[in-house]
Amino acid sequence: MTKAALPTLSLCNNASLRRAGRRLGRFYDDALAPSGLKGTQYGLLHQIHIGGEPAMGAVAEALIMDLSALGHTLKPLIRDGYVETFADENDRRVKRVRLTQQGKVKLEEAIKLWNVAQQRFEAMVGEKRAAEMRAALNEIAALEFETPTAAPSM
Repeated sequence: MTKAALPTLSLCNNASLRRAGRRLGRFYDDALAPSGLKGTQYGLLHQIHIGGEPAMGAVAEALIMDLSALGHTLKPLIRDGYVETFADENDRRVKRVRLTQQGKVKLEEAIKLWNVAQQRFEAMVGEKRAAEMRAALNEIAALEFETPTAAPSM
């Protein structure tokens, strides 16, 4: 793609967000690399931690993921002994998830690395601008989008 074609990408909200997401994802992945975790895995461990022993459906909803994607992301964390799943005691159909002791230790290690990345990002972008960005993205994530339909032909 030529440089002349790139400015048109800035007109697409989705393309711009994905570009920024990939850049920021790499930044956090690189920062978390010494822990052996990817940014997505760190985010999942953190979500489970703050949720206590949340139902998998609640975790998927909080992260705006479908259950199969959540299961795919959980597999290596379960394999590595950081997370375990179990049936809800009141409704055996509901699967819950929790950090193991090893998972808690891994999360603490990753939080230190994440804090360094967070501080570096905010130093580059500015604390106020970073907070405004998070607020705007959280607002967007809370929207219920309808699938657009093609414009009627005349």
